[in-house]
Amino acid sequence: MSAADKIKAQAEQLSGKAKEAVGKATDNERLVAEGKADQVKGDAREATEDVKDTFKK
Repeated sequence: MSAADKIKAQAEQLSGKAKEAVGKATDNERLVAEGKADQVKGDAREATEDVKDTFKK
């Protein structure tokens, strides 16, 4: 996984966790859902890059 892609995936996951936490603190269900979705996107991006790395070897 390239360093830039890894950073993007981790940033997306972190952003999602922050959104989820703020949503829970403010009782905003939409923000909680957006945060969870961002985390899933980050996880998917990271998994995709891991698969790419596996086939490069």
